[in-house]
Amino acid sequence: MMAPIPALRLEGIVKTFPGVRALDGVSFEVLPGEVHALLGENGAGKSTLMKTLAGMHQPNEGRIFIEENEVVMRTPLEAKAKGVVLIHQELSLAEEMSAAENIYLGELPTKSFGRVDWKTLYAKAGEILKRLNCKFGPQTRVSDLSIANKQMVEIARALTVNAKAVIFDEPTASLTDAEKVVLFDIIRDLKARGVGIVYISHRMEEIFTISDRISVLRDGTYRGTLVTAETSEDEVTQLMIGRSLDLSRNEAQVEFGDVALEVRGLSCGSLYRDITFNVRSGEVVGFYGLVGAGRTEIAETLFGLRTPSAGTILLEGKEVRISSPVDAIANGISLVPESRKEQGLVLGMNCRDNITLPQVDDLTAGPFVSDGAELAIFEQYRDRLEIKTPSWRQAVGNLSGGNQQKIVIGKWLAMRPNVLIVDEPTRGIDVGSKAEIHNLIRELARSGYAVIVISSEMPEVLHVSDRVIAMYSGEIIREFTAAEVTEDNLVQAISGIRADKVA
Repeated sequence: MMAPIPALRLEGIVKTFPGVRALDGVSFEVLPGEVHALLGENGAGKSTLMKTLAGMHQPNEGRIFIEENEVVMRTPLEAKAKGVVLIHQELSLAEEMSAAENIYLGELPTKSFGRVDWKTLYAKAGEILKRLNCKFGPQTRVSDLSIANKQMVEIARALTVNAKAVIFDEPTASLTDAEKVVLFDIIRDLKARGVGIVYISHRMEEIFTISDRISVLRDGTYRGTLVTAETSEDEVTQLMIGRSLDLSRNEAQVEFGDVALEVRGLSCGSLYRDITFNVRSGEVVGFYGLVGAGRTEIAETLFGLRTPSAGTILLEGKEVRISSPVDAIANGISLVPESRKEQGLVLGMNCRDNITLPQVDDLTAGPFVSDGAELAIFEQYRDRLEIKTPSWRQAVGNLSGGNQQKIVIGKWLAMRPNVLIVDEPTRGIDVGSKAEIHNLIRELARSGYAVIVISSEMPEVLHVSDRVIAMYSGEIIREFTAAEVTEDNLVQAISGIRADKVA
């Protein structure tokens, strides 16, 4: 039996940027009707390879084939016309245009004299949105949509053409569990129609659920291809980073200090109600629940971004009122936010200035900021957190996801907090950097910080937490120690099943 002709094939792709060889002779293929996962650490070259394929970058060397035909992709529209669609990790939507206009951007249906055929546009876009089970209409302005629904608009773009290959770059980063189910159904439908799927993700459970084969890049080079059904997470990880990782649960029994933060009966309208818990010095308390459970909203309240409607916050036994981030910082509370790029960093600013931004007023000498004081702080946290950057002058937007997250953590550690809240600490971070962040969280706790970790990933919560608080629909349902928590009772809890209802 003859081997099938690949839907897409790349041979010896080389791509250089000033001072950087991002891709070094990479070859890769995806077969018709195959989901081929592409893995690698941040900076391994995955996104560069896909952007080269999608016409956003031009390779310095190498060839691209669609089926048996060698092609040149000069622009994304040209790539799309030839059947290759890239769904970006970073949203690339026109915010003030409608969902329909974004879906057909660059190829709007027209009538005579080049006028847009709005009726046809809305009808065609409406059919695609219905197929994706979207709850919004084609005329909805994109700026009015949630992050998850914006991601669904990105995905809808792939369904407008007779695609030969569709590239999904971290497609579930902003999706709820229900939306992930819809996405996987769409991928399986594309697969059944003979479309080749390239799937890039840092989430191993997704990779092993949806993919047929896995290829790995490291430092811009091809490292090998594995059949998903015949490999393991540990083998894939070793291929990615050259070593095994400790992915075991945190079961260490340690001595904790006094209660650093106590919350009594905290409520915030319909977002959450009657929240009571505490965190001790040296302890990591994990918050786990479905999207919308109220976890992030509690963190935002503790940091002064929301005003509670009831309840009390105590720090080291003393009641405090927190009405702004300034109050929170003054009381020793810091928040590493859910979205580092939108809420935690100024991407065009250098590493040093990002780390010292919250305390710039304290670093002034007359009318000027003290460069020496800023540099000393940067160097301290660069060394402590092992931040990898060529120099302090490097723009944060050019760093890998893991190093960006370390910059955000360093920024708040430099404020010397007693309580550190970390919301989704490893979202969009590769498995190697994820392990570094987990180790950092545990090390911060051992050095005396009271740490709250909010995560949507069960393995992460189990790995780093001394206690786990399970939330459902704005309420704390159950609380577990590391010794008593299991995947089963945690799933029950976040589904709204209380301890007294468990058989």
